[in-house]
Amino acid sequence: MTVYCERMKANLISAIIFRMLDVRFVRENIDEVKAGLARKNFDFDLDKMLALEEKGRNLKTDTDNLRAEQKKANQEIAQAADEKKQEKIKAMQKVATELKQKLADMEDVKANLDKMLATIPNPAHETVPEGKDETDNVVIRTEGKKPKLDFKPKDHVTLGTALDILDIERAAKVSGSRFVYLKNELALLEFALIQYAFNKLVEKGFSPTLPPVLVKEAAMYGTGFLPADESQIYKTESDELYLVGTSEVPLAGYHADEIIDEKGLPKRYAGFSTCFRREAGAYGKDLGGLFRVHQFDKIEMFSFASPEKSYEEHDFILNVEEEFMKDMGFHYNVVNICGGDLGASATKKYDLEVWLPGQGQYRELTSTSNTTDFQARRLNIRVRTEKGNVILHTVNGTAIAIGRMLIAIMENYQQKDGSIKIPDVLQKYTGFSKIN
Repeated sequence: MTVYCERMKANLISAIIFRMLDVRFVRENIDEVKAGLARKNFDFDLDKMLALEEKGRNLKTDTDNLRAEQKKANQEIAQAADEKKQEKIKAMQKVATELKQKLADMEDVKANLDKMLATIPNPAHETVPEGKDETDNVVIRTEGKKPKLDFKPKDHVTLGTALDILDIERAAKVSGSRFVYLKNELALLEFALIQYAFNKLVEKGFSPTLPPVLVKEAAMYGTGFLPADESQIYKTESDELYLVGTSEVPLAGYHADEIIDEKGLPKRYAGFSTCFRREAGAYGKDLGGLFRVHQFDKIEMFSFASPEKSYEEHDFILNVEEEFMKDMGFHYNVVNICGGDLGASATKKYDLEVWLPGQGQYRELTSTSNTTDFQARRLNIRVRTEKGNVILHTVNGTAIAIGRMLIAIMENYQQKDGSIKIPDVLQKYTGFSKIN
């Protein structure tokens, strides 16, 4: 990459970083912001950041004044008599030296501020439970009934291998650990899930979308996955592109640098994509099967909402997720995620945990997050209102995490003879009612 391209990329990332926080909001609500960061267990010196930002603004004022002084002096020098020119030129040399130093100071301040802003997450909402990790998440309600099985249930790997619909051994031979082959009826069941989900989502007002899965660095920064989740992301070094871990990234970037009319909100998109995650730090966790893999397919819901209605939209997306669970007849928990388990961009998040008989425990199947203005500010997405243009809010949620949904179907609908019944809602899409 040329020096020019590197500089352009650095400037773009810097511009995104500088849009990360509404500094005026922070100044006016510093106690609220500090409390929100504390709920995420995030140690950040807001006072230092604000002092640095103020220093940068003061330096900007100084440099503007010095440039104005230079411009005025240049005009005077052009009209001055010879004996006065040298005197003015000498005075301007001092101004030029001072301006050079001020500009250097401003670059230092900007670089330090960028480093601070790049790490700060979206403060957690006041209704988010306190806690350090997933063990502190709070189950707010439980829905559905556990399946009554009169036999010892098998896990999805045992079921899938016996039915020749899942092949982990050959996937390891070809690609390594955390990859799978979906085969025969299980592959067809994935396509049935996709068709079923999109039919429902279109009815709910979502635009079906097949987004790109390779995105620029700016899209990753804009959505908050960089720098926070850098260790989890695959990157194509030669092309400077990143493989997405969710279609949330390209869907969020779809309206980057745009102004959307308020009457057009909410704008809802449903994106299907293959997703890629390195699963760094997951050594030894869920090594076999479909639960934690490097490559999987997912349908994501993404909504651009007005700032006043983003929490209402968050509840709407949660309700859609629950409709999927109820259509499948699953027993599940609705979980309010604690501050320490929230990602960088989310101010509030719910998980839906499905009961898996083969594992004898609840596991996360879907989630939904309200990122408020965090992503939209970084991506420069605004809404046109009667009072002017303001940063809008974004909300995301999993419609179908296909691999995990397949696990839930296999384990909850397994039969005593080792076969798997197809949920009624999917049979018109599969063309068969049982895998045996």
